[in-house]
Amino acid sequence: MTTACRLTVHGRVQGVWYRNWTVQAARDLALTGWVRNRKDGTVEIHAEGDADAIDRLIELAAAGPPAANVERIECDAADCQSFDVFEKRR
Repeated sequence: MTTACRLTVHGRVQGVWYRNWTVQAARDLALTGWVRNRKDGTVEIHAEGDADAIDRLIELAAAGPPAANVERIECDAADCQSFDVFEKRR
């Protein structure tokens, strides 16, 4: 069953390759959706797919790429929008 969640990642997550890293991690997990930087310095992720794969993405996102310093992740339920791929947005 497909599920969706919206993540807000806090910490040093912009300018450290976090969005590109997220795209690769999500695609490796067969998830669809998007990732984007927010003006407040956080990164927002909309992920859709298998619930176990989303849980794994959340685990991975807590560490992020080597230069990132994730302080916390907020996770909210989201509506599925049936994306075809996982992409990086501006």
